[in-house]
Amino acid sequence: MAKQKSTLKRGTRILNSILTLVFSLISLAYVYPLFIMLVNSFKKKAYISRAPFTVPMPGTETWNKMYVGTQNYATGIEKTDFLHSFWFSLLITILSVFVILLFCSMTAWYINRVTSKLSKGVYALCLFSMVVPFQMVMFTLSKLANILHLNTPLGIVIIYLGFGAGLAVFMFSGYMKSCPIAIEESAMIDGCSPPRTFFSIVLPILQPTYVSTAILEAMWIWNDYLLPYLVLDIKKYKTIPIAVQYLKGGYGSVDMGAMMAMLVLAIIPIIVLYLACQKFIISGVMAGAVKG
Repeated sequence: MAKQKSTLKRGTRILNSILTLVFSLISLAYVYPLFIMLVNSFKKKAYISRAPFTVPMPGTETWNKMYVGTQNYATGIEKTDFLHSFWFSLLITILSVFVILLFCSMTAWYINRVTSKLSKGVYALCLFSMVVPFQMVMFTLSKLANILHLNTPLGIVIIYLGFGAGLAVFMFSGYMKSCPIAIEESAMIDGCSPPRTFFSIVLPILQPTYVSTAILEAMWIWNDYLLPYLVLDIKKYKTIPIAVQYLKGGYGSVDMGAMMAMLVLAIIPIIVLYLACQKFIISGVMAGAVKG
């Protein structure tokens, strides 16, 4: 019996080691393109197309030929007016994510706590919005945005609320179904109004879903190119994805060094956001596993 348990433990350790190795290789396959982009952001423009996968080592002849330092970053920031674009992207992302989280969590709470045809209809519309392709509505949307004067960083927040509501309501509704209603009933018996019940009781319970939804929505809004390009007045307001396109010259020429540098700067905020919120996601999953 003891020998069988020992054999089973040994087999489990071997399987875990194999799985660790496999998933490590998969993670490297995902990280490798980012590493190549970082390396190319320090290369001269001519060598990015000629030797895109070459990693020059400091002190070698290859390093002296290819390495250009931070010149690509300086050129990209100057050509794209990166600081202004960064500000507009940051403003739109923060406001849009805040509005999506607030209103969609309230909507999900109403859908799960009020059983009526209206709540079911609202939920069905939110799910339907996830199915409709953006290309079907983009022309009418851009026309309507111009008519309603939504072609500003504040106006586009309303549009992002409409497009982001489907996923957010779906995620909040799924988590709300596992939350006990007894706590909310006790709060209402003690005299809490519905708004106070939501902000004092429901909102803290939804913290794991808030973080997960915020990361997904922030990644989408921060990297979105098509919607700001169609809606915003790009002569006044340029987000980072739009600004990067201005590195293209005539006849299809592209300053690849500056573009790689700007792409590196563009992904840093999202990476920082994920690393900062990772512990909250893990703690939320662990808390949900032992809830009850």
